[in-house]
Amino acid sequence: MALNLTLPLRIVQALFALIMLGLTGYVAHWWSGWYHAYSPSQINFLLFTAIWTVFALLYLTLAPWKLPTAAHKFAILAAEALTMLFWFAGWVALAVFLSNRVCFGHVCSAAKAAAVFGAFEWLLFAATTVMAAMHVFRTRGTGTTKPDPNMEVHQGV
Repeated sequence: MALNLTLPLRIVQALFALIMLGLTGYVAHWWSGWYHAYSPSQINFLLFTAIWTVFALLYLTLAPWKLPTAAHKFAILAAEALTMLFWFAGWVALAVFLSNRVCFGHVCSAAKAAAVFGAFEWLLFAATTVMAAMHVFRTRGTGTTKPDPNMEVHQGV
């Protein structure tokens, strides 16, 4: 029997997305209050990416389970890959932004933590993107468009 790691990975992805919502929201709120200006685009992009991830996880979790016709293998691969690219771009941009600044206090710690959690979120989505790409590669030429059964979240035993 194959070990299905999809549900634990999805849970950790959702947890990290919620953590990132809190961290980036805090930094954006502090920035706009302290400087009376818009928060940096790097923070705003990571905030967008966390919100995007919540919707992507809803699709990636519910579509194969409840709406199999909406769970096309290429759509799942596209959602995984796009989310992975968003996380990569976001944490790298924030890390570069923070490397050129004098940074201190709780908000600085929150921004640095956001960069670290963003990197871990990218790694998690890289893993699930590889899983989706392997399914597309294994089923090429078969005419099947169904998602990988190993990536489905089952109701219970």
